[in-house]
Amino acid sequence: MKKKEMTRRDFLKISGMVGIAAVSIGLLDTCQPWVDLPTGAVNSKPNKSKEMSMLEQKKELIQMASLAASGHNAQPWKFEITERGITILPDLSRRLPVVDPDDRELWISLGCALENLVVAARAAGLNTEVTYPDISEKINIDLKDAETEQDELFNALALRQNTRSMYDGNTVQSAELDKLMALPVIDGIFVDFFNESDEITTLSEFIRQSTIKQYSDPLFINELIHWLRFNKKEALSMDGLYTRCSGNPEVPRFIGQLFISGIKPEKQAEEDIQKLVSSAGAVMISTETDSRSEWVKTGRIYERLVLQMTALNIQSALLNQPIEVPEIRGEMTESLHLKGARPQMLVRFGHAQLMPGSLRRPVGQILI
Repeated sequence: MKKKEMTRRDFLKISGMVGIAAVSIGLLDTCQPWVDLPTGAVNSKPNKSKEMSMLEQKKELIQMASLAASGHNAQPWKFEITERGITILPDLSRRLPVVDPDDRELWISLGCALENLVVAARAAGLNTEVTYPDISEKINIDLKDAETEQDELFNALALRQNTRSMYDGNTVQSAELDKLMALPVIDGIFVDFFNESDEITTLSEFIRQSTIKQYSDPLFINELIHWLRFNKKEALSMDGLYTRCSGNPEVPRFIGQLFISGIKPEKQAEEDIQKLVSSAGAVMISTETDSRSEWVKTGRIYERLVLQMTALNIQSALLNQPIEVPEIRGEMTESLHLKGARPQMLVRFGHAQLMPGSLRRPVGQILI
């Protein structure tokens, strides 16, 4: 890992670029829907003429934490600046009661934000001491001065995305796969890679069963529709799943609702299977037990993994359906010989063209 000195002014400059990159991805020709967004939709560049205060620095860390992945891009987090650091809290108004009734994926999302914050703090010359939510329902991060460590994960923060399209079917180079498999994990978190044809076949069957079950449930469909953003005007909510990010056209909401409501479960299952088959492989993250702390740690490892993939120009996307259906989740541990007893996340990876990036709410909306 390369180390170099970085002043707070340098960090402000870099973090400002990160914040702009997160939304300016959509200004590229490949992301045409964003070319006529109002100027206010894009975060303004911070003032670099002044030395950054600790308060400003913490806000920048929160901005970069908010670039993390979350279920349905619901961004179910709140941040509080404390004297010693930053606290991450769940925003239960943004929970997904149908697909995530136990708030398992909500806490995983908070873990993703935590990992982003840790990576960004390292680049700012700050050490992080994390207190997990074993007792209280919050994550505390104490910040202390340390050596600056800007690495390739930091540079990937603004570029990471769930690339939900079909992939090109090509394999990942063995050296890159080795690097992914060697990524450090946290005690109690297990990572299994799958790229053999029989393993993909087994995963495909689990995806088929779970997708059909979910898309046959009107409550699931209604929750999905609630979080879909069918056009630019809706996407300016700065959250949710903008349809152009999945390669679908913009339409008025009533048309989008009709389309989603009319999806045949078997057809959707086949489409999801084809996305898996087009990938170079898949990764399962599992844990020994189900607890808030292990869910948060799962989110950290997932975010670390996909940031590393991004740095290697490898795309990834979630295929969590088999984990979201309890009876199927229980079957996978034995069938796939998982290292952990509780599957938490299923991720496919490979090579594909980048899609438009999802927007994020500004710090003012997520800061207590």
